[in-house]
Formats: sequence, structure tokens, C-alpha cells
Amino acid sequence: MDESELEEELRNFGVDVHDIGDVDPVELSYITAYPGEEVNHMEMGKVLNAFIDLQEESEWEPSRVEATVLRFEDEVMNTWYAKAEWFEGLRDYRISETEFSTRVLETLEKDL
Repeated sequence: MDESELEEELRNFGVDVHDIGDVDPVELSYITAYPGEEVNHMEMGKVLNAFIDLQEESEWEPSRVEATVLRFEDEVMNTWYAKAEWFEGLRDYRISETEFSTRVLETLEKDL
């Protein structure tokens, strides 16, 4: 799956993709629909669910996802990431959805 296909899939999930720099690892920036003080966790889940669905449909081979959340097109709000092995662990039932989510949430940068 190349950058344009991945962008299209993410947009289908309602993600306002700003840029995809690479696909292995995925370097994604998206503009949040919730430009408050903190990153909206449900919106993060929407992004992650897009990758999980693509993996389940065998359209995406898990790789690290590095996300930059933009408050506006030129203002970084925060960053987070998800490791390939976390996607694989979820797929193979080695970790729960709660553990997966907790691991990702713990990667949010504290002071940007």
C-alpha cells in the first residue's frame, strides 16, 4: 500500500490527513477536529482503528505508526506512536484492546 492509498483509506475513516511522509514506518500528520488543550483520545482511536481494519483485511502489513496531531495546518498539538509489534500482538490476541490503547496513550509527548 502506497502513501496515496493509505491516505484515501484514512480519509474514509474520517481522518483529516495533512500528510503521509512514508509507509514503513508510517509517518502521518493529521489535523484534529478537536483543537483543545489535549489530544482527543477517541480521534486517536479512529486513526488506530483504520490501521487495525486494514491489517484485518490484509491490506496493510503492520509497521510502526508515527503520528503528529496538528491543531491547525501549521501548529503541532502533540505526537504519538504505535509499534508494529503492538498491532501484531492485538491481532494475535497476545495483548488486549485495553493494553494496546494504554501503550499508545503512554506515547503522547508530555510538554510540546
